[in-house]
Amino acid sequence: MALTPSTMTPLGSPAPDFALPDTHGTTVGLADFADARGLVVVFMCNHCPYVKHVADQLAQLGRDLPTQEVAMVGINSNDAIRYPADNPEAMAREVEARGYRFPYLFDEDQSVARAYGAACTPDFFLFDGERKLVYRGQLDDSRPGNGAPVDGASLRGAVDAMLRGEAIASQVPSLGCNIKWK
Repeated sequence: MALTPSTMTPLGSPAPDFALPDTHGTTVGLADFADARGLVVVFMCNHCPYVKHVADQLAQLGRDLPTQEVAMVGINSNDAIRYPADNPEAMAREVEARGYRFPYLFDEDQSVARAYGAACTPDFFLFDGERKLVYRGQLDDSRPGNGAPVDGASLRGAVDAMLRGEAIASQVPSLGCNIKWK
């Protein structure tokens, strides 16, 4: 496992468009979130120990963020041929097992990950209502084995600041497994 940090895409960057299938085969795109006050895009997968470490918090965010009118979408861009635990069928099982309420999309050709500058799993991007990047980086200070609470504090704080119209001071890169490029 290669420990990889976020690339820290420049703040203010527009959200790249996408149209990807979810675990039911329905195409979901950026325009589907047009009415949300914010959008969290998380690049994730099933097999990465860093994602597994925060998976329950991802599920909780999927329940909490809509109450703030903030949408969330997960995108799996891993090579599912070399990593079959990340194929669409396994993604559907993960959605069911974890209780994810957000769309979990498959980026088979990896073009969306490249457009976003995603580097690792998990990698978080928060866009405001105009779909400009206001936060990129970590969920919280937890990492497998470090004992820090998995509470989503960094991302939750960023969402709260965005909704208040405040600048987000802390932008700490996420760390995780590298995206499994083809």
